[in-house]
Amino acid sequence: MADNNNNQISLELKPEIARGHYSNLAIISHSHSEFIIDFATMLPGIPKPEIGSRIVMTPEHAKRLLNALADNIGKYESQFGPIQLGGQRSDGGTFNLADLPGFNGGGTKS
Repeated sequence: MADNNNNQISLELKPEIARGHYSNLAIISHSHSEFIIDFATMLPGIPKPEIGSRIVMTPEHAKRLLNALADNIGKYESQFGPIQLGGQRSDGGTFNLADLPGFNGGGTKS
């Protein structure tokens, strides 16, 4: 039986993955069984955001990611101060890409 007290795993990080992808936009959708997160980059002069990476995960793992991000953001803010969100909607909601000027997305709003 595996030792449950040892939560360490060995990961391999290939050089082409290690450089990462810059993203300033995440588009999140879901079905009953999966969450899909598209990481995109919106840059001036480029008519449409370019999706650089897509992550598909189960609802359970999406919630684990949410908890891990909340924990890490709390640690970051304890060390560096509050993260200021410029342009945040007053209702705390999200936005639809189709509502942005110059974006010609053909998908449905979610």
